[in-house]
Amino acid sequence: MQPRATSPSEPTRAILVGVDFGKHDFEESLSELALLTSTAGSTPVHTLTGKRSRPDPALFIGSGKAEELKEAADALDADVVVFNHALSPAQQRNLERFLNRHVIDRTGLILDIFGQRAQSHVGKVQVELAQVQYRASRLVRAWSHLERQKGGIGMRGGPGERQLELDRRMLDDRAKRLKTDLSRLQRQHSTQRRARARNETLSISLVGYTNAGKSTLFNALTKARAYAANQLFATLDTTSRRLYLDGLGNVVLSDTVGFIRDLPTQLVAAFRATLEETVHADLLLHVVDAASPVRHEQIEQVNRVLAEIDAADIPQIVVMNKIDAAPELLEHGPRIERNEDGVPVRVYISARDGIGLDGLRDAIVDVARWLAERPAAPDPADPRLQDLHERRQWEGDGADGADGADGADGADGADGADGADGADGADGAEFADSGADARPDAQDANPHSEPDPDPDSDRSPDPGSDPQARANRRLPDRDAD
Repeated sequence: MQPRATSPSEPTRAILVGVDFGKHDFEESLSELALLTSTAGSTPVHTLTGKRSRPDPALFIGSGKAEELKEAADALDADVVVFNHALSPAQQRNLERFLNRHVIDRTGLILDIFGQRAQSHVGKVQVELAQVQYRASRLVRAWSHLERQKGGIGMRGGPGERQLELDRRMLDDRAKRLKTDLSRLQRQHSTQRRARARNETLSISLVGYTNAGKSTLFNALTKARAYAANQLFATLDTTSRRLYLDGLGNVVLSDTVGFIRDLPTQLVAAFRATLEETVHADLLLHVVDAASPVRHEQIEQVNRVLAEIDAADIPQIVVMNKIDAAPELLEHGPRIERNEDGVPVRVYISARDGIGLDGLRDAIVDVARWLAERPAAPDPADPRLQDLHERRQWEGDGADGADGADGADGADGADGADGADGADGADGAEFADSGADARPDAQDANPHSEPDPDPDSDRSPDPGSDPQARANRRLPDRDAD
């Protein structure tokens, strides 16, 4: 049986497969997979689940469950089978042979969505790089129909092996060109950020789980018309706008890509150009879907990615959005929670209905003032301090080592000197757009508080920013209610 042919306008029929390995968020993860599949343009027609202690090395789900899957796919005339897990190249190849259908894993599904949604040049480059790296690990699957045995005089490779090598070289060359292009774009964006820093313009980035309402909040604050929809990864390209705040003046607010659980590592690496807008921000507005039953897990996923991109130490205001959809929160109305020093740590709002936006603006101004009043402290990541330490260690003379501080400034900015023209601050990509932890107590909202049961604590240092700016970025610990 050959896979069913579909017209370009007809959505493909998909069977979803999830294996419960004992995680508490299994059902929510499956619901998310269904939404991802619909976002990619396919129609879920059936969901097959099972329990295992570990994946089957050959088929991931085992031979018995694979037979059940094949029967369901034949009966429902499914075009594609979507796994809620990352499959190895061998597992994907074995499943496609057994099912005689296209098989896609969670990583490939997210990459496909990103490929459809990327609009800007930098976004398209980042997505293509991630896709090239993903395909390179699965090349052998495309040429399994050709002989791959050694043959002929001199043990020449078979046609499949020769084609495999050609394809690998082609993908490697393409990846190198994309990385070069991406490096140029990163230098352009670095130049823009340094220009903003010289103007002492506060940089604020919206972060959060996908579909938490970041773009809706961005539009509500800036009166912009960034695309916002009730779907995963509605926005992939970073949009930046100036926002005027009474008592503070102009700031730059950036709407970034939403995060999601099990975000493919290829995307995290490839999207560094876009994520640098977050890495170099002075303040993060961590937007949370207050109505989500898995908001605690979502905030954990967001903080995990922030740590991975060295943005874990940037001050946050946790913005509990969508209180209009959470009656228990709407009953208390919009409000600001502060720590013992009076610094805002959590704000309850509804971006869609405009509830609590004035309070959010006030909270941003208060945090900005607190940051400005903090005494500057040396940053251990400052290369000048490291150079000074090394000189003292090897020469035993602290005075001589001070000379090493001169010229370190150039290292901080040299990498963005060229290519400033043509780079728009709005150009870029996003990683996430939705919620996180929505507990009402103040401490769990604090990404810098003492360790507690909530995941948004224990932040690692961020070595990637300006030393003087970084010195002030930790908010004081917040008290527990």
